[in-house]
Amino acid sequence: MKAIFFEKHGDSNVLQYGDLPQPVPKEGEALIKVKAVALNHLDIWVRRGWKGLELNMPHIGGSDVSGELVSVKGATPFKVGSRVVINPGVSTSEDEWTRRGEHSLSPNYQVIGEHIPGGLAEYCTVPIKNLMVLPENISFEAGAAPLLVATTSWRMLFNRAQLTPADSILVVGSGGGVNSLTIQIAHSLGAKVFALAGSPEKAEQAQKIGADEVIEYNKFPAWHKEILKMTSGRGVDVVVDNVGEKTLEMSLKAVARGGRVVTVGNTTGYNIKFDNRLLFSKQISLIGSTMGSPQDFIDAMAYLWRNKIEIAIDSVSPLSKGIEMLERLERGDHFGKIVLQPRSSFA
Repeated sequence: MKAIFFEKHGDSNVLQYGDLPQPVPKEGEALIKVKAVALNHLDIWVRRGWKGLELNMPHIGGSDVSGELVSVKGATPFKVGSRVVINPGVSTSEDEWTRRGEHSLSPNYQVIGEHIPGGLAEYCTVPIKNLMVLPENISFEAGAAPLLVATTSWRMLFNRAQLTPADSILVVGSGGGVNSLTIQIAHSLGAKVFALAGSPEKAEQAQKIGADEVIEYNKFPAWHKEILKMTSGRGVDVVVDNVGEKTLEMSLKAVARGGRVVTVGNTTGYNIKFDNRLLFSKQISLIGSTMGSPQDFIDAMAYLWRNKIEIAIDSVSPLSKGIEMLERLERGDHFGKIVLQPRSSFA
């Protein structure tokens, strides 16, 4: 089968597009013919590697998968040929965290495309328990695009940050998958949404998907001051900052007293320094979050489908152009999700 993979960690030059053996499902697994797979920054981080990440090489990335069920090894209510999406979070054992419904806190929690092979290929194998029916009115592309980011955004906003319709929220950035979907979900809830954008084009797109106010951070490098002006000096109730090193201190300045700053990432680095007087004097809650539980995944997808929220899709390309698209993702030229289709599926 055709796949995008790497045999060692490094920059985008280590990526290959070529043939690998078609995977064979083990007990409790399903074989999926991939119809669409969406890219995430996670694909970049996994390719680069980090201390403690041990992968069986060659490794196939891709966490957001939709497709057709080809076969299963084990009991399942799904029929062969069913249209499905895949929950990218895999619980590999039961422990105190999974028993509390906090699966992503478990040390044995894994992510498809990160710890185990993903969907940047014509076929992939996944746990049967991670299958979910894709409604007939949802395309494979629209089905794949929100999977990882929907689970992540849902837990981040509602489980961790406790967002309410009465809140105001600032999303630091708008073009990536988590941030763009966070704007959409917060807007649909009724919260007042502020967002940062890197260009006039991205600012316009952020407004189209629900941002009430958008600040171009290249024009206003001290953007926290603009937030304070817009809120009469109060600040916002919640800040979503997945940028990290370059922005966190300004996020702490932009949030209201008693507010919450939540993060699921650090696209500019993790070596963060800030004046901790901001933290204790304003009594700010600094909150970490990552992925979510099986129920978070179900709730997030049901919410999107019920409210007809269509995540922003930057582009749809054949899998053969996947390396080029991964480089586009790494440059930050996109707005929304980049989706790939295997050659056999691409029209």
